[in-house]
Amino acid sequence: MKNSTTAAYPTSGIPLLNGTSNPTDYYYYDISDEEHAISSINYLVLVMYCLTLLLGTIGNGLVIWIAIFRMKKTVNVIWFLNLSIVDLIFILFLPLRIIYMANDFNWLFGNFMCKFISMVAFINLYVSVFLLTAISMDRCASVIFPVWCRNHQTPRLALTFVTAIWIMAILLSLPHFIFRDTIKQNDHFVCYNNFELDESSEDGIYRQKMTVMIRLIVGFCIPFTIIVTCYSVIALRIRKKHIATSFKPFKVIIAVIIAFFICCSPYHIFSILEFHSYYHENYYLNNRIRFGIPIATSLPAFMNSCVNPFLYVFIGRDFRDKFCGSFQSILEKAFS
Repeated sequence: MKNSTTAAYPTSGIPLLNGTSNPTDYYYYDISDEEHAISSINYLVLVMYCLTLLLGTIGNGLVIWIAIFRMKKTVNVIWFLNLSIVDLIFILFLPLRIIYMANDFNWLFGNFMCKFISMVAFINLYVSVFLLTAISMDRCASVIFPVWCRNHQTPRLALTFVTAIWIMAILLSLPHFIFRDTIKQNDHFVCYNNFELDESSEDGIYRQKMTVMIRLIVGFCIPFTIIVTCYSVIALRIRKKHIATSFKPFKVIIAVIIAFFICCSPYHIFSILEFHSYYHENYYLNNRIRFGIPIATSLPAFMNSCVNPFLYVFIGRDFRDKFCGSFQSILEKAFS
């Protein structure tokens, strides 16, 4: 190690992220440059969270208002309405994360809220991913079986699917409520993942490994495969039947796939790397991961809550017309 100033930091330095089973395990590293880099990254994450809070509240709030009061409850409207509802729920608790980071990662809101805010974040992740998968399957079915879909795809059936999605997401998010905990370090309260639960470290390793793998497989691999498959079938069908008169549908399809991949893949990749580096005592890799994990965690929040309303809703002509009319009405009332 270089002869320079060093400082001790808990592994997985952002406690509201993936966390570690034992936050009192420390390693030493050169902070001459890294401390400034980590501080800059944290400021960037704070800016992204603040933008998410502002833009996500406005975008999702308008979508919810338009969908409830100005549109007929069709299957598509039900998909998009629930997508915006789950994003808005996440945004409502975002100020707690912002305060936590701005207060030098000192959790002020108690053990229950530490558990609950983590569960809300993963409910948002699972519901968003499952809804986007359902939308892809619905669009694919509409292209392949248009007559059957017109006769059988009803808002009531969509509500049944949405209810099942919410229940499944809540069940999958329960481990993140159970294993979340707070601990006092010096004069700070840290919100972290306690996979050991005062039991053996082997049990903690197994629990964290299963949590990460289930999240990767159920929350990314399976949905991403379905989404790519569905939109590939749609693209081939459009091309074969010459349904589209322009390249725009293909642009939308490519945008959907790229947005989903950029949104979700970094978080899952860094979760696996973090687990591997910590339990295999790869401190160099752990140091490098500390740079990437804050961005990888804030990116899904930003993409889901800010980009989704525009990508999945406002590209629809009916929603776009209603939105423009509603926005004009709001401005007229404000100016009057």
